[in-house]
Amino acid sequence: MRSGTIILLSLLITINVNAQPVKKYGGLKVSGTKLVDKKGKPLVLRGMSFGWHNLWPRVYNAGAVKWLKDDWKCNIVRASMGVELNDSGYLKNPLSSTNKIRAVVEAAIKEDIYVIIDWHDHNIHLNEAREFFARMAKLYGKYPHVIYEIFNEPDYETWAEVKAYSEEVIKTIRAIDPDNIILVGSPRWDQDIHLPAADPIKGYDNLMYTVHFYAATHKQWLRDRTDEAINKGLPVFISECAGMEATGDGPLNNEEWQKWIDWMEARSLSWITWSVSDKDETCSVLKKSAASEGNWKESDLKESGIKTRNYLRKYNANE
Repeated sequence: MRSGTIILLSLLITINVNAQPVKKYGGLKVSGTKLVDKKGKPLVLRGMSFGWHNLWPRVYNAGAVKWLKDDWKCNIVRASMGVELNDSGYLKNPLSSTNKIRAVVEAAIKEDIYVIIDWHDHNIHLNEAREFFARMAKLYGKYPHVIYEIFNEPDYETWAEVKAYSEEVIKTIRAIDPDNIILVGSPRWDQDIHLPAADPIKGYDNLMYTVHFYAATHKQWLRDRTDEAINKGLPVFISECAGMEATGDGPLNNEEWQKWIDWMEARSLSWITWSVSDKDETCSVLKKSAASEGNWKESDLKESGIKTRNYLRKYNANE
């Protein structure tokens, strides 16, 4: 009986630690091209991105974060702050926008999972970005949970423009938070990863560069391009991806999506799937019937949601 009690206690401790990724892995760093944990061991983060906060604000709450951790087995979520688009974006409503992001960040910290603070924009707004990330670093820089994504999907900017912007925002963050991971975007919606590979940002540690793919549009050519960037020494993080066309709509290409999953897993690349929202499109994983605070049944999920949940539960099962 005593032996059985000890075994049960050990099992409960193991389950509890595995349910607390940040407690288990600690502060993250970049070593070579790899994301590594506090012990220097390569780590793969897998999770979900919330949709634009100013378009689908109803899911920006602690209940949804908890459900994604407990039921979907996410060890990371991404809070995507819409900078433009409408009157609810950061440029026109910074306080409300920041509060939405804070709700997800603070819930992730409470649930002990990692969280990406994503400046979700396609254009350069340097002064606003510096102001926002300075505040985020002051609030959350002491927490190892936090990752900063400083420019989601630059579109037509050159790498020189994106690099100059990124260096200024990185300088702002590093003056407050010297350690947490910073994700840097690349031109053409995070497909031109070869450009920073040829001319990376220097003078700072713990930087990674983002690649985004949509499997029905982006195929072997982007995997090859990313392999070349990694071989040149560039650390890569897949901060947005899904199985349909780059429009976010159209049918899933399950064969190509599986190729991407296999490719990422073989290279220990972290990946985040788009998106927790209920828009009438393929990539929004929720149906209108889904409650705002989680507790989603399979009937509340679209095909992309069911498949993504299965992927996350499979690959994060032993983490």
